[in-house]
Amino acid sequence: MQEVYDFLKKVGTYYLATMEGDQPRVRPFGTVNLFEGKMYIQTGKVKPVSHQMMSNGKVEICAFDAGQWLRIQAVAVEDDRREARVSMLDAYPNLKANYDPDDGNTQVFYLKDAVATFSSFTAPSREVRF
Repeated sequence: MQEVYDFLKKVGTYYLATMEGDQPRVRPFGTVNLFEGKMYIQTGKVKPVSHQMMSNGKVEICAFDAGQWLRIQAVAVEDDRREARVSMLDAYPNLKANYDPDDGNTQVFYLKDAVATFSSFTAPSREVRF
């Protein structure tokens, strides 16, 4: 999991895919945090992506850097504990201008049953599960 986290931190922006009914939705994301042995992402409850993950937790993440790409399939599970929200905001202090752990909007999800696949054109693909 650390290797996956390090890759996502290095690229800075990754792409998160969700489902809205039968329509895939993809958008750039930038938050990733390790907390209590789990990998977390963050959004706001008012955003469509929040509603999509609450309706169908199956997500995919894709990131690319220096000829290597990473795809993660997982189930996004909301963690409504204040401690999880605080940990995320402490990891991303710039978010504190728009989010607060007690604002009723800040939302964090951890990735469950994750299968991360590292791929490139020059090496065999390999999986990391967490």
